[in-house]
Amino acid sequence: MLAADARPLYAAGIPQELPGLAAETQQAVVVEAGTGVVARVSGWERKDGSWQQVLSPVEAVVGRNGLAPEGEKREGDGRTPSGTFALRRAFGYEENVPTGLVYRRVTERDFWIDDSRSVQYNQWVTGETPKVSHEVLRRGDGLYRYAVVIEYNTGPVVPGLGSAIFLHVWRGAGQPTAGCVAVAEADLLRILHWLDTRRDPVIILRKEP
Repeated sequence: MLAADARPLYAAGIPQELPGLAAETQQAVVVEAGTGVVARVSGWERKDGSWQQVLSPVEAVVGRNGLAPEGEKREGDGRTPSGTFALRRAFGYEENVPTGLVYRRVTERDFWIDDSRSVQYNQWVTGETPKVSHEVLRRGDGLYRYAVVIEYNTGPVVPGLGSAIFLHVWRGAGQPTAGCVAVAEADLLRILHWLDTRRDPVIILRKEP
């Protein structure tokens, strides 16, 4: 299990979004953000018809400008989108990582397009360095050593609503992202090991109640 937190994560029981999820969804990563950039991440599983917390909350960080209200995230605004999104893909620098997600090793030829004018906006591309604005997936600082793609604005892609939203390794406690969710490397590895596409996992990004 992830590191325990002495404070109760949900004073009123399970997160209100969980009972409304599709029946095939058996795993949920819940991210609760406060008024700043500090958040908490926990893992939940549906067992015998009810939701149970199986990964204790750990500290996380979100975008430098906090969490955007649902539907209000925009490209370059420094905010993390609110809502519920699928988790299917992971990537990193290692050849293989123990995870039930679809994992792909990135090289210096892998990029994520963040230019909203491009026909490849919010898409992973491989090849020569793009001439349009992009994220380098094989970063030199190790933030993407392990990462999970948060399927925000990926199907369909709407220009300008935001791109390259990941769950990845943080710079350190309290240090914000540009719009992603980030946690300590050890915590992210535990989450990766737990997630399984056969259980149709999602991530819920919400304000603290």
